[in-house]
Amino acid sequence: MANTMARSFLQAVATEEVAPPLRVVQMEGLAVLKIIKHCKEFSPALVTGQLLGLDVGSVLEITNCFPFPTREEDDENEADGANYQLEMMRCLREVNVDNNTVGWYQSTLLGSYQTVELIETFMNYQENIRRCVCIIYDPSRSNQGVLALKALKLTESFMDLYRHNSFIGEKLREKKLSWVDIFEEIPIKVSNSALISAFMTELEPDSPVVQCDLDRLKLSTAPFMERNLEFLIECMDDLSSEQNKFQYYYRNLSRQQAQQQTWLQKRRTENIARKAAGEEPLPEEDPSNPIFKPIPEPSRLDSYLITNQVANYCNQINGAAGQSFSKLYLMKALQDN
Repeated sequence: MANTMARSFLQAVATEEVAPPLRVVQMEGLAVLKIIKHCKEFSPALVTGQLLGLDVGSVLEITNCFPFPTREEDDENEADGANYQLEMMRCLREVNVDNNTVGWYQSTLLGSYQTVELIETFMNYQENIRRCVCIIYDPSRSNQGVLALKALKLTESFMDLYRHNSFIGEKLREKKLSWVDIFEEIPIKVSNSALISAFMTELEPDSPVVQCDLDRLKLSTAPFMERNLEFLIECMDDLSSEQNKFQYYYRNLSRQQAQQQTWLQKRRTENIARKAAGEEPLPEEDPSNPIFKPIPEPSRLDSYLITNQVANYCNQINGAAGQSFSKLYLMKALQDN
């Protein structure tokens, strides 16, 4: 009987179920409103906060959140921030609110969130939380009549490369990792309880038109387009600098290979003369020679992130321009009539 139980336990451990992939981030309306309120109050300053909820199968439920206190530039005391988080979670647990950390949220300006700091924060969370997400909210885009809210996570292949710090061409080709494979966007589903839905129905105004509908009809998109173009130009300059680094590396690599070939031909000629004289040939490689010292290849992480950011700005410009043309054609048709 004991052997049977031991075998059953070992079989259960050996056949431990693999967690299903994350498919949906389900957010409570309360959490969404808290995030929007916090980000808009401090805009254009960037803020962040903690996400609380449950990890249920392929669904990550976000039921509540709380903001992190804003620190001054000269305030480097991280212990106070950690104590604040622990105290907040203790208070939430006392009032029977979910206090399981499932990630964090942060605001952004025109979608400029793809940075090394975001990746480092993801890796720090990943050490303690099996699955976590980052909710990105953009108040500047939301002013255009669109709820700019998205949930992001890092892909497994990217995290594996980041842990080994191997962002060189050979490793990237081996993993078949391109710049679009860094972040994975998870669909967001906003849900409310039946009681809250009924209450919101009672609060709905008699007029079917709300403020966001009026925001969508604004014809002026010049400030939004100008800022996107400014950020896009800055990203293109940064991308050009990264390309110059790689061109410099490949020039040095070609120069080193040419020096190695010249030295090798000279050594082979010398060995032929030594063999004719009955002497032992010299080795064809000399580790002490500086021309055989490998040149470190620069990391491609920064160029991947900048390329991601350029694609994001282009998509925003394309979407804003398309909506502007549609509005202008609509207004022209109304004036003609």
